[in-house]
Amino acid sequence: MQHIIIKYISFLLFLITYSVYAQSENPLIVKDFEAQKKWVDSIYNRMTLKEKVGQLFMVSVSSSDTQKKKDEIKSLIEGFQIGGVIFSKGGPVEQVKLNNEYQQLSKIPLLIGMDAEWGLGMRLDSTQIFPWNMALGAIEDDKLIEETGKQIAKHCKRIGVHINFAPVVDINTNPENPIIGNRSFGEDKEKVTQKALAFMKGMQLEGVMASAKHFPGHGDADSDSHKTLPTINFDANRIDSVELYPYRKLIKRGLSSIMIAHLNVPSIEYRSNYPSSISKKVVTNLLKDSLQFQGLIITDALDMKAVSGSEEPGDIDLKAFLAGNDILLMSEDVPLASQKIVSAYYSGTITEERLSYSVRKILLAKYKAGLNKYAPIKTDFLFQQLNSKKNEVLYHELVENSLTIIKNDREILPIKNLDIKKIAYVSLGDASGDVFYEELSKYAKVDWVKGNQLGEIMEQLRNYNYVIVGFHKSDNSPWEEYKFKDKELVWLYEIARANTTVLNVFAKPYAMLDMLTTTNLEGIVMAYQNSEIAQEKSAQLLFGGIDAKGKLPISIGEEFPVGTGYKTKALQRLTYGLPESVGMNSYKLAKIDSIVNIALKEKMAPGVQLIVARKGKVIFNKNYGYHTYDKFRKVKGSDVYDLASLTKILATLPLVIELKDKGIISLNTRVGEMLPSFKDSNKEHITIRSMLSHYAKLRAWIPFYVYTMDSITKRPDKKYYRNTRSNDFNIEVTNNLYFRSDMKDSLLLKIRDSDLRSRLSYKYSDLPFYLLKSYIESHYKNTLHNLTQQHFYKSLGANHATYLPLTKFKKKEIVPTEYDRIFRDEIVHGYVHDQGAAMLGGIGGHAGLFSNANDVTKIMQMYLNGGSYGGKQYFSKQTLEEFNTCYYCHRNVRRGIGFDKPQLGNVGPTCGCISMTSFGHSGFTGTFAWADPEHEIIYVFLSNRTFPNAANRKLISSDIRSEIQKIIYEAIDY
Repeated sequence: MQHIIIKYISFLLFLITYSVYAQSENPLIVKDFEAQKKWVDSIYNRMTLKEKVGQLFMVSVSSSDTQKKKDEIKSLIEGFQIGGVIFSKGGPVEQVKLNNEYQQLSKIPLLIGMDAEWGLGMRLDSTQIFPWNMALGAIEDDKLIEETGKQIAKHCKRIGVHINFAPVVDINTNPENPIIGNRSFGEDKEKVTQKALAFMKGMQLEGVMASAKHFPGHGDADSDSHKTLPTINFDANRIDSVELYPYRKLIKRGLSSIMIAHLNVPSIEYRSNYPSSISKKVVTNLLKDSLQFQGLIITDALDMKAVSGSEEPGDIDLKAFLAGNDILLMSEDVPLASQKIVSAYYSGTITEERLSYSVRKILLAKYKAGLNKYAPIKTDFLFQQLNSKKNEVLYHELVENSLTIIKNDREILPIKNLDIKKIAYVSLGDASGDVFYEELSKYAKVDWVKGNQLGEIMEQLRNYNYVIVGFHKSDNSPWEEYKFKDKELVWLYEIARANTTVLNVFAKPYAMLDMLTTTNLEGIVMAYQNSEIAQEKSAQLLFGGIDAKGKLPISIGEEFPVGTGYKTKALQRLTYGLPESVGMNSYKLAKIDSIVNIALKEKMAPGVQLIVARKGKVIFNKNYGYHTYDKFRKVKGSDVYDLASLTKILATLPLVIELKDKGIISLNTRVGEMLPSFKDSNKEHITIRSMLSHYAKLRAWIPFYVYTMDSITKRPDKKYYRNTRSNDFNIEVTNNLYFRSDMKDSLLLKIRDSDLRSRLSYKYSDLPFYLLKSYIESHYKNTLHNLTQQHFYKSLGANHATYLPLTKFKKKEIVPTEYDRIFRDEIVHGYVHDQGAAMLGGIGGHAGLFSNANDVTKIMQMYLNGGSYGGKQYFSKQTLEEFNTCYYCHRNVRRGIGFDKPQLGNVGPTCGCISMTSFGHSGFTGTFAWADPEHEIIYVFLSNRTFPNAANRKLISSDIRSEIQKIIYEAIDY
């Protein structure tokens, strides 16, 4: 009779537990109550007392542990039928295999847990990590937090984990907290609760149980419970209104479990230094009775010094169970603890009702986790599924949304007016800032100023008017040292006192508390962590590639309260990220690698720079091969190539469009109006429209250099050239060949006197750009070299785009173009390849520009933006569209005004798979740049296919560039 009564009471407790869950919004609730009750009863009723007690234990193991340790767990499974395992360090494949092995040994499926607060990467190698909670707390869009919870849960499920001991809901009100800190969503109870709810919802929607921790609240501790017992000295009212606030909200929304911390809380537990994890007042009276929590209650690790130092092994476990905990996590001695709990059962200290209550809750959790239909976890495609592009995109998005500008005096951010900025970067801290510097350098010329002494640094900084200081601390774990050294604080103060300075903090925000003043800092950005993505996104934010959206989740003294955060808008500058973030497919784009590698193998070119951008974001940016076939120097993203005819649309054409936009010229302006010397010539009435459409009877080109060669020696005629510079010979063709100073105009006269073609038809010609160069330079009384810098490149941040590259770059940073055996009889390296441009001193309207792919992309993006970039409108969209119009398509002329356009028939410059509004150009040296307004795509391909011999046409005949373009368009997912 007594047995029946006990069984009935246990069943009522089970019903109560279920009803509480069923009324909540817990997505883990199983609706087939009869089925789950039947399963739980069937398991429970055939268990021995020892097996029931065994279900209370969740033991720790790592897949990287020794075999001896792994075998010890096997013995606990076989000998005590422990309820679960918490996995720690190792690798995902090894863990899945070990998990399967353990599950096979167990009569009752094991409940598997992990600490994966910021993803499996918290514990396992080769797995995705997400930002720490402090960074997530800065994000305003809680949907992103929910999605993070979902993705972490998917990863947990994929490796057989049923309960993730997250989220941390501690409200970090103590800046000196050594163990929570970055693991907290912040110090504001409402915001912490919002983030925790979103995270919990995401996890539990995917069928993984959340476990809020560390009850009743570890946020104000000043010591580490792994090492000692922290004391929480607040009164009960404070704890009730702050620390317990998130628990109330989460419990109402169906929280699956709660982890009990090891804390000394005198206002709740009167016994001195009595850990909360073994306190009935905390676990039963407060959590179960007052807060009415009926989910799983789990101790924090029982081997932590905060609790293990207060009691003997086994006694701790017994007290923890008597206090009201269901799962005893990481017991120091399972056999001894089991024996003591069994003895307490027989002595009547533990009743059947009490044991049944916890064991049935554990079995119910296993049912909800799907363990009633357990199947081994497969390892097929495990790595790929745990490291998806979707997760990478989410990580990038989380970091972008977390970055927080907490100071922005005079709207110093984002950085504008690059043409008048001279920017230096100074790195503080003991971790790497390399990625940050590399990303900064994509936007402008930024010099890394280094020195061992402050005086040395300050002397160098006198040459700059804008300083970016990066404070970089280790990103290995949330518990790493994060503070400024005293010397660094002095350096920062002095740097900021003397210069316009922006500080970017790649560490816990509390690092700022040690600063005596921030008044001399114009800008401060919080990046929260020093991950590579945080460094990249911070640089993008500084230069206006992305918006600033974050809000400070904690207070930094009185100056920066919770919620501080200045929002800024992007300046239409390029940003950098993943293909999937703009509707492209990484795996399809990866085919580009094989195409380029074929080109290199077949010696179509020694090396390649290649960029694909969409919607203003560079999503494919790779360098292939070497400068030359001797494979001495690999191609780098900072190397510059001779762009050849890309000069037309990247240097001359922008100046022409600008002049048209200002009303100085029109498309109907005639050559005779621009150049008085062409009046009464056969070219006087040719318009800008017709000649830039290559529909003006002009010859394709004139081999000017041929007329200056000695007919006998076949070498440059000494009448026109000297090997050393002088007043009469000062046009530098190469470093040992100088053209006659008075011969520049002769090239223009040669064009003036040349015959026109007999028939009006499409004929691509370089000659219009000789004429336009002459006009533009005459109009401005300046060279194209200076004009392009002043009007465009400096303000665009295109610091790699230039004529005369040897005046700006080291020779090793310039890719050679050809071994010229006809004209210069040397390797053309750092000088323009085109002979006509060389005779103009390297500055041609049709050739002479050098650049890397990144800066070419900036100029093309400026076009796609309708003539604007970086907050500056260079010319109107309407004027630009006039130049991007095919005026003679009806005459079978595909060209726009200066721009090349897609083919009208079967032959042309593109893959034939792009929009007719697209435009671009190709260059003789193996260069190509194309922009498509409809799909918002830019494709840039730079090579030196002419090395060592311009007769090498394999790149052209194989149509490699168009094949790559086809892959790009096939990679569009939406």
